[in-house]
Amino acid sequence: MTLDEIKQLNLKTLADWPLPTKLAALGLLCVAIVAAGWWFDWRVGMEKLDEIKQKETQLRADFSTKKNQAINLEAYISQLADIEQAFGALLKQLPNKQEMDALITDVNQAGLGRGLQFDLFKPEAETMSEFYAETPIRVKVTGGYHDIAAFVSDISKLSRIVTLQNIVMEPAKDGVLNMDAVVKTYRYLDEEEVGARKKTADADKAKGQEMKK
Repeated sequence: MTLDEIKQLNLKTLADWPLPTKLAALGLLCVAIVAAGWWFDWRVGMEKLDEIKQKETQLRADFSTKKNQAINLEAYISQLADIEQAFGALLKQLPNKQEMDALITDVNQAGLGRGLQFDLFKPEAETMSEFYAETPIRVKVTGGYHDIAAFVSDISKLSRIVTLQNIVMEPAKDGVLNMDAVVKTYRYLDEEEVGARKKTADADKAKGQEMKK
């Protein structure tokens, strides 16, 4: 059928159309119905179906994760107990507030016991973390190389956790050395201090939320 013949077709004389023309028109009508159904109805349904499939995949993954957690629950409980025990052992290496003066004295005595001369021994302000406080002590000592090395070794052997940082060594007269360093000591916070820090953190959080509003 030519283009001119198609232009001459009249719907009013549909019954008189040739059979091939009727079949072609029927085919076009079916295609138009399917296309309209897809655009106005099926397309939305297919999109929802894809969303549901994605959600199903996520739920299956969550279920698998929780199932594995449930299967390994006893192992997790055992690991938690081991962690709490290790944390308790570490906590015992930290002095409380009342023991800090004694610890600072031990650091000082470790240097004096090795014959070192303290040109500076200055505890500075504490820095608090969630469960512990850190006290830096600026020290400057003068002595022989082996005496300073022995002092550093003695510090590492203290029953409490003490670290030496920012070490700078320079030669001085008469074959001795000057050592500048920061000695850091640590103590755990008591329940009252932990509670106060939690209240402060909660207040800051609430204040931040109010400012966002």
